Amino acid sequence: MRFAEMPEVGPAGLDYQALEFDFERAPDQGAATPARKPVVVVGAGPVGLSLAIDLAQREVPVVLLDNDFRLSTGSRAICFSKRTLEIFDRLGCGDRMVKKGVSWKLGRVFFGEEQIYQFDLLPEDGHERPAFINLQQYYVEGYLAERAAQLPLIDVRWHNRVFNVEQKEGHVLVTIDTPEGPYQLAADYLVACDGSRSAVRQLIGQESKGRVFRDRFLIADVKMKLEQPAERWFWFDPPFHRNQSVLLHMQPDGVWRIDFQLGWDADPDEEKKPENIIPRVKQMLAHTSMKDAEFELEWASVYTFACLRMDKFRHGRIFFAGDSAHGVSPFGARGANSGVQDAENLAWKLAAVVQARAPDTLLDSYAVEREYAADENILNSTRATDFITPKSEVSRLFRDAVLNLAKRHPFARTLVNSGRLSVPATLRESSLNTPVLGGDFQRMVPGAPATDAPVRLPDGTSSWLLRQLGADFTALVLADGGESKQLAGFFDAAGTTGPVKVLTVANAPGIDADLVDAAGLVAKRYEMKLGSVVLLRPDQHVCARGELADPSWLPAALQRALAAH
Repeated sequence: MRFAEMPEVGPAGLDYQALEFDFERAPDQGAATPARKPVVVVGAGPVGLSLAIDLAQREVPVVLLDNDFRLSTGSRAICFSKRTLEIFDRLGCGDRMVKKGVSWKLGRVFFGEEQIYQFDLLPEDGHERPAFINLQQYYVEGYLAERAAQLPLIDVRWHNRVFNVEQKEGHVLVTIDTPEGPYQLAADYLVACDGSRSAVRQLIGQESKGRVFRDRFLIADVKMKLEQPAERWFWFDPPFHRNQSVLLHMQPDGVWRIDFQLGWDADPDEEKKPENIIPRVKQMLAHTSMKDAEFELEWASVYTFACLRMDKFRHGRIFFAGDSAHGVSPFGARGANSGVQDAENLAWKLAAVVQARAPDTLLDSYAVEREYAADENILNSTRATDFITPKSEVSRLFRDAVLNLAKRHPFARTLVNSGRLSVPATLRESSLNTPVLGGDFQRMVPGAPATDAPVRLPDGTSSWLLRQLGADFTALVLADGGESKQLAGFFDAAGTTGPVKVLTVANAPGIDADLVDAAGLVAKRYEMKLGSVVLLRPDQHVCARGELADPSWLPAALQRALAAH
């Protein structure tokens, strides 16, 4: 199958695990001089595809190389967060993800057979997207691949294995092997999204460092018909799997993900055999309300926890994103989500530099910001792993005491760690932020990720704030009339680098504004009063805030956010 030929087959759509893509000889293969490309991305997984789509939507041509000719098999990453879904919305495939995925926000924690408490990851209303969806990785890759096929600026090349990279003056020379022999490309910038065993990382002599945990877990995807709610269930020391832990998640198509802690001495090859997995699943079901469920094994894998990262995510004109740059344990859903957020952070900066709207130094902020986010994810992942898999009797006694206290005392529940679930990083120390002079802000400080809220358009149509933000910078103004033209005129007069979308939000109907704050949640969540201005970056992080009464701070804030100050 050619990449651009991805037809829907029947009501269930494509079998994404069975897709195979043909090798197509590129027009520039065999050229006497390597073709020059603005951006070359290595790896057509969720991160590489997201980055390529984002760049193409920003009018940057991109070549996407992958050494394989298939999408992923097995469910792999399944848990995608609200922030990642909002990114997928901007990439043009969020609706499909949510429609197919299993939406959830409730989690239950058990100790032995007893539920000790439950938690709600999105207790407040007024958000378009759920806290999380569960969706097999092959669907995510399939939907992204179909979206990429719609964009003429993306050139996806399957069966293209990178086997050498050389940093030259002003470009990276990439040598690629194919079924019809090798060829070379000259990339202004090269981005490695080629996974935890990154070939690009090895080719430039870099490594990921960190901690490998002495424990193993079994993933078992089983297909069964159940009437259980879509929730996250986590057991510490259940009667069906003593002295270990178990995690249960619902996926689409009647598939359930079960993670069994095995211990370090477990034999991975033995544990993956169906004759060993099926009794474990039966024992688990026998101790729940699902005891009569019939099931069949769909996929299994054994993994070892590791929390690793590269020292630096930028090496000259080569960048690393996703698992090629950092790795965490699966508990907390921080792997794929942080990788997609890497791509979002890098895409707008690459576009601004390639299009000569910002200096190359803007790209340094990608490495600094996403290294910080990786450290935050690794810290949370390490703490979760230490709590889930105590390695000493003292650690186990502490954990069990916390779990017993959590049955009755809410304070103890903050100490329970079955995987702190993924949230986007607040980039408080970013050099792109303009510090706030005055004002005591709790949520929307510079560096904070944008949050959604319901709004109404001038014609009365209901919508969502994040759907209305610009593709580049957005100046969000809480208005009482006339501010849109005033602020737009100010930007024009100042000659600022743009474009900047000015978006006025009225606090009541009947005011001349772009949006109406339908439930008052824009003002509340962004901590705004009349005349407040919040400047949002293209990746929907706050970079500055102030007042419309004196907007002279805005041009400098915009230049700072483009590393041009």
